[in-house]
Amino acid sequence: MPPIFLVYARVLAVKLLIVEDDLAMQTALQRALSSRAITVAVCGDGLQALTAWKQLQPDVVLLDLTLPSLDGLAVLSQARQLGLLTPVLILTARSTVGDRVIGLNAGADDYLAKPFDLDELEARLRALHRRNLTTLTEPSSEIIQAGQLRYNKQSGAIYCNDTVIDLTPRELALLVPLMRKVGHAVSKEQLFKLVFPNATEVQYEAIEVVVYRLRKKLTDTGVNLMTLRGLGYLLKEDAHV
Repeated sequence: MPPIFLVYARVLAVKLLIVEDDLAMQTALQRALSSRAITVAVCGDGLQALTAWKQLQPDVVLLDLTLPSLDGLAVLSQARQLGLLTPVLILTARSTVGDRVIGLNAGADDYLAKPFDLDELEARLRALHRRNLTTLTEPSSEIIQAGQLRYNKQSGAIYCNDTVIDLTPRELALLVPLMRKVGHAVSKEQLFKLVFPNATEVQYEAIEVVVYRLRKKLTDTGVNLMTLRGLGYLLKEDAHV
């Protein structure tokens, strides 16, 4: 049985990774956005960006296209292949319609051309973050299935075949977004915000207690709750299901 964690004051904020090789732009964006209650990390190299992305688990990525080592489109493509579903806003001097289409088709969620207005940039970043949390909590379908599990949005219950699984509200809040993105990693921080909404006195590692208890309840349901070091958690369907 995992230990009971102590509580302490905690303030959650949007966590942003800026991937930009222009040092002046890096510094300007970091200072401006940090003053607006956004936690900012920066990276100026394409290959290093993938490592930083996996380690930091940002809420949103602000991605330039012209980067050393690996260009922005390649970074985005590889990130999506790795199961990194973080919303991405492309920020670039390339402003033609063709460039925007290529970026969006590669997996970007939004596109903003340089030069830009800082207020608009902040608004777009926060909109992407809100949209991502909404997607995790409000599935488009009334029914979501994974393995032998079935979530009925109308009743708010999760069934294994035809039997309701007895879940606590926190276990339910953890499982639904994982079912929504079955086969893809959901970051630990995103799940924390969903399981402990508006929490200011809950230790970050408390999410592990919920995962531990939920994992035991998912035995013989056709799915496995996996911990991905540096990425978060993933719900994987059994191969024979």
